Amino acid sequence: MSKPPKIVFVCQSCGYQAPKWLGRCPDCSSWNSFAEERPALKTGRHPELFLEQPQALQDISLDPQIRIKTGILEFDRILGGGIVPGSLVLIGGDPGIGKSTLVLQVAARFALQGLKALYFSGEESAQQLKLRSERLEIQSDQLFVLCGTCLEHLLEKLEGMSPRLLIVDSIQTVYTETLPSAPGNVGQIREVTLRLLTWAKKSGVPTFLIGHVTKDGAIAGPKVLEHLVDTVLYFEGERLQSFRILRAVKNRFGATNEIGVFEMLGSGLQEVNNPSRLFLEERPEASSGSVVLPCLEGSRPLLVELQALVGQSPFGIPRRTAIGVDANRVSLLVAVLGKRMGMEMGGQDIFVNVAGGLRVDEPAADLAIVAAMISSYTDRPVARRMAIFGEIGLAGEIRGVNQPELRLKEAQKLGFTKCILPKSNLAGLGPGVEMELVGVDKVKGLLEVLF
Repeated sequence: MSKPPKIVFVCQSCGYQAPKWLGRCPDCSSWNSFAEERPALKTGRHPELFLEQPQALQDISLDPQIRIKTGILEFDRILGGGIVPGSLVLIGGDPGIGKSTLVLQVAARFALQGLKALYFSGEESAQQLKLRSERLEIQSDQLFVLCGTCLEHLLEKLEGMSPRLLIVDSIQTVYTETLPSAPGNVGQIREVTLRLLTWAKKSGVPTFLIGHVTKDGAIAGPKVLEHLVDTVLYFEGERLQSFRILRAVKNRFGATNEIGVFEMLGSGLQEVNNPSRLFLEERPEASSGSVVLPCLEGSRPLLVELQALVGQSPFGIPRRTAIGVDANRVSLLVAVLGKRMGMEMGGQDIFVNVAGGLRVDEPAADLAIVAAMISSYTDRPVARRMAIFGEIGLAGEIRGVNQPELRLKEAQKLGFTKCILPKSNLAGLGPGVEMELVGVDKVKGLLEVLF
């Protein structure tokens, strides 16, 4: 008599396996995340991905036109200049943010170039996709739709069709018959992704995977999913606002943290070619607490408006709220102001916001945050054509930041005439910067040059 198949319990957040059910995962500390899984019904090796014989790196030839341009400039820039054949790209985002709309527009651009594209949908019917294509005014005989959830059925159709682009929407709905577990669990997602990766590398067809996200904003499924793919893109933005930000958090073929800005219209996603002007176009006149920060997102300079509101707290415990910047960083800067400048804000309510919904994580925003808080605290507006950037240390020193010339040229292009920056960044600037530059090395000297 054959033994029954062994049962394991797998954490659906990180993939940790245990012989029995656990309430809390000892690896990622998530609660109630274990689900029962059985091993594969049949085993077999995946087709070999790589070369059978070693080759010298210098002997491997590359096609000079290896990247495929979609014509959507913001999208091509995020990927490093275009889509690389054989790449596996994962796109995640909140429900309704526009992931399916974006990939359908990319598929339509492929079809317009005479390249065959296949949209494999496990969530929508063919009629629903047709309604979306009519709204986007997509008409092409090279764009094909296949609805289903079985991976083996998809691979069978791919053999006879040979498309130049594959889109899978979404990876959590696809299952393989080699595993008895339900679609969306750790084992299914890992196996399906690995087999799609194998197919993409052998065929040279770029493949886009749409991924669901959890309530915390991370892509649902094991973290190994993001390790397997070549590029991970996150679609950010509020559903009730028209602007969307596509951010690259991993890219084997380009820079990480690149962003693309889009606007959601009735006819689909429209790229925004000058996001700096977009983020500053509604900046108020002569208002205290408003400062312009030249920041870097990947290799791209952006000008954003940092706003601060400082006021006496009516309660015993003052509030600290930060949107778009790290709240712990704001608390640190408040302590530096009190210790190094004698400007005590411990009893004040402090609110800091990055206008436009962008998130700024680099320390170069420190000086702009401090300037916005001082401006609001003293109720004195900062000059409208002034930009500010720099990192602040705990000793009150202002440290230099990377690529200051790129930031200054972006500010100069939009009409800014003055900039406060770290003194150490003044050396080495090229002749192309024609602004009034004020270098500071201590936060104590900021008040003198600010107003």
